[in-house]
Amino acid sequence: MITGHTRLIAHLGYPTATFKAPMIYNPWFEKRGIDAVVVPMGCKAEDYPTFVRSLFRLSNIHGALVTMPHKITTLGIADRVSVTARIAGSANALRLREDGAIEADMFDGEGFVRGVRAKGVELQGRSALVVGSGGVGSAIAASLAKSGVARLALYDVNEASARALAERLRAAYETLAVETAGNDPAGFDLVVNASPLGMKDGDPLPMDVSRIDPSTFVGEVVMKAEITPFLAAVAERGCRYQVGTDMLFEQIPAYLEFFGYPRVEVDELRQGAAIRY
Repeated sequence: MITGHTRLIAHLGYPTATFKAPMIYNPWFEKRGIDAVVVPMGCKAEDYPTFVRSLFRLSNIHGALVTMPHKITTLGIADRVSVTARIAGSANALRLREDGAIEADMFDGEGFVRGVRAKGVELQGRSALVVGSGGVGSAIAASLAKSGVARLALYDVNEASARALAERLRAAYETLAVETAGNDPAGFDLVVNASPLGMKDGDPLPMDVSRIDPSTFVGEVVMKAEITPFLAAVAERGCRYQVGTDMLFEQIPAYLEFFGYPRVEVDELRQGAAIRY
C-alpha cells in the first residue's frame, strides 16, 4: 500500500515497456515491510535534465534508477559522482543526500561481473569483446578491467564513443590491452552484447554468431525477452550464456545498499520477483 509516508524511487528511461526492476524491488519492499516504491517514469532525452532537477525537489523523493538513454547525461546532472561512474562515463543510480546534493553511481558493470562469476567463469587474464560503448557497455568494460581481464576489445557504431572509452580505460589500467578494431567475436573468451540491438523486433544481431567459438561465454544486456534472438543463436552453437536479467538481479544488492536499505541475497530477490515478459 502506498501511503503519505512512502519514499519514492523513480525508474527513469524511455521507453518503459521493457522495464523489469519494479517487479523485483516492489515485491521485496512489500515482503520486508519497507514503505518505498519503484515507479517507472518514461522521460525522453530532450526533457531529462530539466525533469530530473524538478523530480529531486519533491519532498518524498529518495533516489532514482537510471536506464537508457539517460546514463551518460546523468553525470552532468549530479553534484557528486563516484570514481566507478567517472571511469564508465555514465551512471545508473541517483540518491538525494541530507544536504540536498544529488549523488551518482554506476552498478551495471558490477552486476554483470557478479553474474558471470556466479556461473563459474574465470575472468582474470582472459580476453573479452564488448559490443556497445554507451552507458551499460562502458560500465561493463570498466568492471571487466577491474576484474583482471588481460585483453579488452570495444566496438560501437559511434567510433568516437568506443575510442573515448578506450582512452579512459588505458588511463586507469596501464597494463590492460585495449583495442577498438571491430565486432568480430572470433578468439575471445567472453563476448557481450551491450548494445540496444534486440530491443526492437527485426533488429540485426550485434555480431556474426558463426564466428563465436562454442567454448566462448556470451553475455546479453537486452531484457525484452529472457532468450533474445542473439542468445538463441549462440545457444545453438553450444555457448554458455548469461541473460539480461541476471545482470539486473546481481546489481540490486549494491543498489539497495546505496539507497540505505538492508543487505539482501540474490536468491531472495529471485524468489519474490514477479517478472513478466
